[in-house]
Amino acid sequence: MPPLLLIEDDAGDAFLVEELLQEVEKPPTITWARSIAEARQRFSPDIQCVLVDLSLPDADGMEALRQVLAMAPDVAVLVLTGLNDAHVGIAAVAAGAEDFLVKQDVDARLLARAIRYAIERKRADLAHQRLIQSELTGRENTRLEHGLLPVPLLPPGPVDHQSRYLPGRQRSLLAGDFYDAVQGPDGAIHSVIGDVCGHGPDEAALGVALRIAWRTLTLAGIHGNEALRTLDTVLKHERRSPEIFTTLCTATIDPSLRHATMHLVGHPPPVLIREGRLDVVRGGPSGPPLGIFADVEWRAIDVPLGDEWSVLLYTDGLIEATVGGGPGLLGTDGLLSIIRNHGGIDLDQIIDRVTEINREALSDDLAAVLISRKG
Repeated sequence: MPPLLLIEDDAGDAFLVEELLQEVEKPPTITWARSIAEARQRFSPDIQCVLVDLSLPDADGMEALRQVLAMAPDVAVLVLTGLNDAHVGIAAVAAGAEDFLVKQDVDARLLARAIRYAIERKRADLAHQRLIQSELTGRENTRLEHGLLPVPLLPPGPVDHQSRYLPGRQRSLLAGDFYDAVQGPDGAIHSVIGDVCGHGPDEAALGVALRIAWRTLTLAGIHGNEALRTLDTVLKHERRSPEIFTTLCTATIDPSLRHATMHLVGHPPPVLIREGRLDVVRGGPSGPPLGIFADVEWRAIDVPLGDEWSVLLYTDGLIEATVGGGPGLLGTDGLLSIIRNHGGIDLDQIIDRVTEINREALSDDLAAVLISRKG
């Protein structure tokens, strides 16, 4: 039986309790206190049950119980008193006691069983409270993460925008991957996709910070190297350790919708379908990931699009799936093969096929953005 604390000012009654509990198998270690004040001094973390009389030198009745419950909120508390009053017993249980025992009605078997049951009930109550708190926290986190997911600022028009977002963390909506898209006042379409190294909540928060910073810079008309240098500064100030870096790809499609300017910042090359021909954007990378070097200049990549085209931006979670569960990775060529076999870019079909090839749910974060224009 676990250690317990007996709060009883009558030495005879304290001796009786100790004698009764010596009869049970594996008798408990009993700490005896004559008052609430002494109980506070003698209480220790290993105590799992408190037996308390309601008539003590420094507290009486329900006030004694309230003080014990405040002192030991995570411990089973039993009232053991000479007062045989059903109303007091009901009040004691309603106030938080696990049970109400009358001294003259208690024998060794009844007392031992009451203590064991009280401890188990308290454990169950605490587990239930933790579960409720976990559910409340989970719902609050879900609402928060929903609010932080991007809503692209693109009006209806000739360009179609689709996205998919799959965090590697279970029961999460946000990950270190991020994406966004906005249309400028001149009609140009700006898009970004990025990947913060790592998979935890810190990386997810950093991804949100970078996405919001990118959107703010874009809406302010700041693009290219000036925007990338600012994002690099944000990353270095917000990351939790100097080893954290971020890859990203930015694409600006000019108002004519026939030409794009891209920056591949240590990021996989986008897939491009142009006039029916499937390929990846050539000429990258533009430079290293954010957060590694100082005073970096990232080279712009000019990408002619034509009248009818599709551009797939993605994070490495899409191409780092294993092939058949083995050590080999899908890679860019494997992604192109999937798209070729499907006769075009369908995000859901691609992700389903990649998951099938991987033979299990993808463990890495995955983000994909498809921007298309039909002729």
